[in-house]
Amino acid sequence: MSIPQLLVHDHKDNVGVVVVEDLKAGTEMLCVVTADNSSFKLICNDNVPIGHKVALKDLSTGDTAIKYGEDIGRMKGDAKKGGHVHVHNLKTNRW
Repeated sequence: MSIPQLLVHDHKDNVGVVVVEDLKAGTEMLCVVTADNSSFKLICNDNVPIGHKVALKDLSTGDTAIKYGEDIGRMKGDAKKGGHVHVHNLKTNRW
């Protein structure tokens, strides 16, 4: 059985959360959608620390980041599909 590297909470989400240490660029991640336990594969473009987000599709400056099926903030920079999403390119509603 494979261990997921990325969790996605809802099919509406456009970011997922890294759940393993030391995720390296070029890794084909096993991504699991917790809403229904479905899965898909996605190539990670960057080294991404545990707890940080990865874009599930190309995101541009001004786009809404969706996690848990909810608006969590606005992109302040671009992130390609599989790219690292964090404070360098996302302004969250929370902070």
